Amino acid sequence: MQMRLDYINASPGGVKAFGGVYGYIVQSGLEDVLIDLVYLRVSQINGCAYCLDIHTRDLIKKNVTPAKLALVQAWREAEPMFSDRERAALAWAESVTLVADTHVPDDDFNAVAAVFSEKELADLTMAIGLMNAYNRLAISFRRVPDSVFAAKSESVSRLSSAKMEKRS
Repeated sequence: MQMRLDYINASPGGVKAFGGVYGYIVQSGLEDVLIDLVYLRVSQINGCAYCLDIHTRDLIKKNVTPAKLALVQAWREAEPMFSDRERAALAWAESVTLVADTHVPDDDFNAVAAVFSEKELADLTMAIGLMNAYNRLAISFRRVPDSVFAAKSESVSRLSSAKMEKRS
């Protein structure tokens, strides 16, 4: 995959504006792991490799277990691994991300509103909207995940080492 357009350099002001919303979400009072789980789930739904890579690594740094990471996309079947707030946030993230299909029904709103305050729910919904926007940028312009660059570098290093060993 090759990047189509470097949107960060093409529109630094736009990216800075998104960063402002991201900064707001970070200081909003919502739990860090909860937000990253939501970002991961939204990115799974949208199929954004770049964002999946980032949020998986962020959650690993925050000591989320590999088992919990593996089960985010099937969180309903792994209920004991996710708190009430995490489950409510993941359900809301799915409903809001798939808005064209779900139209975000009252039942979904009532379920999440039972667990989050109005401010938290507004902030959570902003976080979901932000990640959907980031996903659309990364997917549209084919942003390559950092892990892909690292894997390519490792592969080149192994090939170079193997060639040097053959010469010896």
